[in-house]
Amino acid sequence: MVSGVDMAVNLGGIAMKNPINTAAGTFGYGWQFEGFYDVSQLGAITMKGVARVPWDGNPAPRMCELTSGMMNSVGLANPGIDAFVDHVGSYMDELENRGTRVIMQMAAHSVQEMVDVVERTEELAPHISALELNISCPNLARGGTPLGATPRQAAEVMRAVRPLTTLPLLVKMAPVNVAEIGRALEAEGANGLTLINSLSGMSIDVHTRRSRLSKPTGGMSGPLCHNVAVRMVWECAQAVRIPICGVGGVETGEDAAEFILAGATAVSVGSANLYDPMSAPRILAELTKWAESQGVSDIHELIGAFEC
Repeated sequence: MVSGVDMAVNLGGIAMKNPINTAAGTFGYGWQFEGFYDVSQLGAITMKGVARVPWDGNPAPRMCELTSGMMNSVGLANPGIDAFVDHVGSYMDELENRGTRVIMQMAAHSVQEMVDVVERTEELAPHISALELNISCPNLARGGTPLGATPRQAAEVMRAVRPLTTLPLLVKMAPVNVAEIGRALEAEGANGLTLINSLSGMSIDVHTRRSRLSKPTGGMSGPLCHNVAVRMVWECAQAVRIPICGVGGVETGEDAAEFILAGATAVSVGSANLYDPMSAPRILAELTKWAESQGVSDIHELIGAFEC
């Protein structure tokens, strides 16, 4: 895409040709979208989260529609890191060679599980640009609270993982206390932050009096959480110096522009991929057109340019 604005950004050591990324869990492994468009148009893709060993995830029903969004309780079902690299490794290598950065998300229920999956990823040495640590998984050893629910817990994860890899480390954060937790992660060597993860919610079928999911609660995503996410990106950007990838309800280029103005260096398209497989390249085109309309020569002139 030829533009009068330089759209290239660097997300904590990840050199992206434009700011558009995809959110983990909404874009499969990338190759599923190649039949719709050339995925290498995007700056980066984030692979669905993978653990050290296979996870079955939660039983069906796993998803339901909401007004202005959706709710899921997939449970991070995945084949485990060995099967994942065996199945997807060649595509990741190809996509990197085509100029789109590949970010692998790591999933774990404890600090030790996170260490194990990162160590195994290093042993397998897939051709990727970065790791994203999902610290929103329930920590089963601590009663099911998110793995990085507090600054201390988040720092513990980063402190254990940082020495294991020279790859850039992003952290997918829960939508809670983002400024303080972000500072703790930065202090322990995080290269960038991804926020926000889904909001916890509940949906009841009033006719059956049961949850519309197999679990009582689930994660809400889509347009309904967009303005909460923009606010949290802005709050976190005031607290840290490392770059942020904004996630939450991005359906248009203007949605992506809100994140940029709030302080995000990159923006991930999530739920929109599920109902419009062409959404990411369309949003990239719209974001580029918006940047051109602002009379700047470089997208960096717009990052954090919000004025009240």
